[in-house]
Amino acid sequence: MREIVLIYLDRSGGLQKFVHDCKKYNDSKQSYAVYRFIISINPSDIAELDATLGNYILHNPIKAAQIFQSVCFVAVKTLSLVEQLQTEAQINILLKPTHLPSLPSYILDLSAFPFNYTSQRFYEAEGIVIAMGTVTKYTQGARFFCTGETCPFSEGFRYIRVHVPGATESATVRNDFVCSLCSSPLQEDMKFRVLGDKQILEMIDKKALNAFKGYSNNKSHFRIQTFTVFLR
Repeated sequence: MREIVLIYLDRSGGLQKFVHDCKKYNDSKQSYAVYRFIISINPSDIAELDATLGNYILHNPIKAAQIFQSVCFVAVKTLSLVEQLQTEAQINILLKPTHLPSLPSYILDLSAFPFNYTSQRFYEAEGIVIAMGTVTKYTQGARFFCTGETCPFSEGFRYIRVHVPGATESATVRNDFVCSLCSSPLQEDMKFRVLGDKQILEMIDKKALNAFKGYSNNKSHFRIQTFTVFLR
């Protein structure tokens, strides 16, 4: 699948964009612990090249991102694109599909029961924004190091933590992480923390418009409830 990823990136122009993004990082005088890359993908094109990889992207995007991460790391090292990058964990890949299949199972419908949305895959949602919060910061990535002076993991970029969709802030940054080698506490290197913007929206299903217009659905009663969306 790694070979398929490389073929797709080459054909779609994603590899050229990746090289350009690497050049911006390499030319920057700032030191980074996490290098973030946004890759646009067409699920249909990838499914034609390899059905298994296409299925990963649609139904297990975190696993798919790890495959892209591995390919991008090899590309960086082979072509010497970013001299400062040391480990694969420093690469943070964000996959952005151009579209989803036009099938009901890919539509997020919170008015239908049962709510079978336990998988961490892509869904398409359409609704009305009724409230917006202010833009605040969140931690996209952070570097930790072992506090054991003689531990080999006290230096370098062994412990990199990045935000994944659905995770809370404490899953990325907190003070109770321990070293996997010597069990000493881990400490964050604050100068390498990467921040991003997030905004919270309150949305309501578009079907609520019918209720606001006074339409009846032949039911004696019904309930309309908002849902929260995090934009990062």
